[in-house]
Amino acid sequence: MTGWQTLLYKEILRFWKVSFQTVAAPVLTAVLYLMVFGHVLDQRAEGTQGVTYTAFLIPGLVMMSVLQNAFANSSSSLIQSKIMGNLVFLLLTPLSHRAWFVAYVGSSLVRGLAVGLGVFVVTSFFAMPSFVAPVWIVVFAVLGASMLGALGLIAGLWAEKFDQMAAFQNFVIMPMTFLSGVFYSIHSLPPFWQQVSHLNPFFYMIDGFRYGFFGVSDVSPWVSLALVGTAWLVVSGIALHLLRTGYKIRS
Repeated sequence: MTGWQTLLYKEILRFWKVSFQTVAAPVLTAVLYLMVFGHVLDQRAEGTQGVTYTAFLIPGLVMMSVLQNAFANSSSSLIQSKIMGNLVFLLLTPLSHRAWFVAYVGSSLVRGLAVGLGVFVVTSFFAMPSFVAPVWIVVFAVLGASMLGALGLIAGLWAEKFDQMAAFQNFVIMPMTFLSGVFYSIHSLPPFWQQVSHLNPFFYMIDGFRYGFFGVSDVSPWVSLALVGTAWLVVSGIALHLLRTGYKIRS
């Protein structure tokens, strides 16, 4: 038990030592998104019925920040350790693959929630969304950050250089987050693109998260919870299997 706690503490300390870059910078980016999109589209874009576009945008930006930073935390830690060669010291310890999983995903969860909370605190000065169902907010934030932390593990194990990691983030994570309804309601899309949006698991995370604020969603929160929970189990299972077999770290 001491082993995974120590590794978790080390991973949290790793990003917290450079919190200006890992926490403050993503908060600033989200605020800039809000200022630009909120100012330009507040009177033109369609959000949730009875909610201003700025207020509608805030939960999406919070969840997007949670997901992107949870992924970045575990993936960057692994790829840096592999390239710099210090991963061997971790391999020498008697830690199980479950301990690795808990530590890396746990630290990703902490970073994702820290950034998300920072984004919410700062953006709430622009518009304060309501809290209709706060339990749903917590559930989807934790599930989303955990799933992206596990996905970051998979990406970090797969990648052998920074270029591959950047490609994974730019061509998989970024498009799926930006096309998940962060900046718009999918009801404003043509029917074909609405159907495409329903194939994106990130859409259900953001839609369920936004339901916790406004009590309105494009899909039932129970459906979103079932799909996100299933995706989390699948991704976590793959990550645990790769860690157990030592995929690309024991060669």
